[in-house]
Order: sequence, then structure tokens, then C-alpha cells
Amino acid sequence: MKKVIVFFLLTFSLVPFDASENIDDSIKQHYKTSANLNVRKGAGKKHPIIFTLKKDDEVKLISKRDNWSEIKYAEKSGFVSSKYLIPIKISSDETFPSGKSIFFFILKIVFAFILLIITFNIYQRISITNSKKKDRNLLQTVTDLDRGTWSERDLVLKLLKYGISEQNIFHDLFIRTHKGNFSQIDLVVTTEVGLFVFEVKDYSGWIYGDGNKTKWTKVLAYGKQKYYFYNPILQNNKHIENLKNQLINFSNIPYFSIVVFYGNCELKDISFVPEGTFITKVERVFEVINLILNNNNKIEYSNLDKILNVLKESQLNGRDYKIQELHKENVKDMLGKHRVFE
Repeated sequence: MKKVIVFFLLTFSLVPFDASENIDDSIKQHYKTSANLNVRKGAGKKHPIIFTLKKDDEVKLISKRDNWSEIKYAEKSGFVSSKYLIPIKISSDETFPSGKSIFFFILKIVFAFILLIITFNIYQRISITNSKKKDRNLLQTVTDLDRGTWSERDLVLKLLKYGISEQNIFHDLFIRTHKGNFSQIDLVVTTEVGLFVFEVKDYSGWIYGDGNKTKWTKVLAYGKQKYYFYNPILQNNKHIENLKNQLINFSNIPYFSIVVFYGNCELKDISFVPEGTFITKVERVFEVINLILNNNNKIEYSNLDKILNVLKESQLNGRDYKIQELHKENVKDMLGKHRVFE
């Protein structure tokens, strides 16, 4: 922003107009004659007389050359002896800038203001472009730009900017279940107090839910429309259960379930949230993270490399098209809508 202001000031100063200079010049140019005075064609007595001025005639000075001055009287001009010219003091009304001068002065201000707006917009666009480029590069240290949902990628980016290392963040994991199917987890973060397992939702409306009930409700249009969705607490608990089965030799690891809501939604009435589970809007997700970190003891991972390898492998599964299709079929079969005949 400082660069924009400096550029604006420089531009403003370069616009060629100064009302004060016009006023000063106007004062210096007005003279009157101290006697009857011959006006000649050139500077010197050798030049012929063009016309004669009377005493106290007012003239305008054009230029000076030695002891001779070029003057203008009415629509005529010529040269006179400078010693017969007396400067005239112009009244304040006469020295005030002309309408034309004021117009150009205002035009200068308008021009500079428009230039400032254009420059600021260009600067802002460049800044936004550079910021987006940095965000993309940062995001790619963890995941692909087109992987998962926008809200998941945004949460990954927020975690990175918060200071969590890219080595501790795993996005869009496909965990193999004991049945040979795959369970998809939005986000896992390894921390000094355990594993944070995130379930990310992007909803609008009022959200009502009970941790013990299968269905939750979102209400739109001030209660006129109701929609039901699967309890995200139970959903994420299932994810954690499948992850525990993959890390069965690490039973001492604490797991924390964090359900993050994006979108224009309001958590109206959420009850019976079990211990170790947290429900939050994205704006307060770091309050939750800090709460967990500050209220739980640090743990020692017996074999952190093996845990990271399981998480990395699960993340790589998400890039496998066959695994993605198999997961979709599993979800379709679980819902069982194809077995309903109306």
C-alpha cells in the first residue's frame, strides 16, 4: 500500500499545472508607461516606430532584452525602453486564478484520483494473485489441488498456516476395513497428544443433533424445509474404529474426533457429545485444537514411522481410481436405495 501512495504522489506532482505560478506571472507581466512612449518594431532606436503609447497606458510584458522590453498593448505588440515601464500592483480579484486555471486544477485532482484507483486495483489484483499462488504451493505440500472437497482443502491450508507441519497432515485417506472395503477419512493430524481425526461438513441452515441418534437435522427457510443427514459423530467414530484396526499394535494412542462445519450454518441444538469428540464451526477450530493440546498429556509414539507409513499409504489409496470406485459402490450398497421399489 505504501508503494501505491508514493506512486500516486509522484504522479500528482508530474501533472503540469501550478495555479500559484500563474498568479505570480500575472503580477510580473502588468506595467504602465511613465510617459508618452514610442513602440518600435525591434529592440533599439534603429528600428522603426510602429505606434505610440500615452502616459499611464497599461501594457503586458512579453519578454525583456537588455534595456528593451517586448510588450503587448491591445492586439498590437512591439519593443519599448524598459526604463519607462512601471510595475502595476494587481488587486486580489485580478490575481485570483481564472476559471480556466481552476478547471485545469480540478481536472488534475480528478485525473490523479482516477489514477490512484486504477493503480490500487492493479496492486490489489497482483497481491491476490500472488497470495493465491502461495496458497496453492503450500497446499500441494500435503494434497492435490483437486482432491477432496473445497472445505477439506481449505481446512488443510488453515492448519498449515497455523504452523502445523505438512508431515503431520494427511488428507483424504482411504482406510481398508476388516471386510476388505474402504472407509474414507477427510483429515488426520498427528500431534504430541494423539491423533486428530476430522470430519468436514459444508451445510447451510440450522443444525440440530443428538450424539446418540442416527439422524441429524438441518432446517432451511426458517423452519419451512427440513433435511436429514447421518450423525457425523457416529460417522467419524466409525472412521476412527477402522483406523484403530489398521493401527492395532498401537492401542495406547488417544484419538480425538473433531467435526468441523463450514458454510452458512448455525449449530442450534447439539447435545450428548461424547468425551473426546468436538463439534465446531470452522471459525473456532483452533480453539478446539488448543483446548485438546493444553488439556491432555503428551504421549510417546512407540513406532511413529510405522504409524506415518499407514497414514501415507491410506492417503495414496485415495489416488487409486479403482479404490475410489469400490468405495462409491460400498456407500451405494450401504444406503440400499437400489433395493427400494416404489
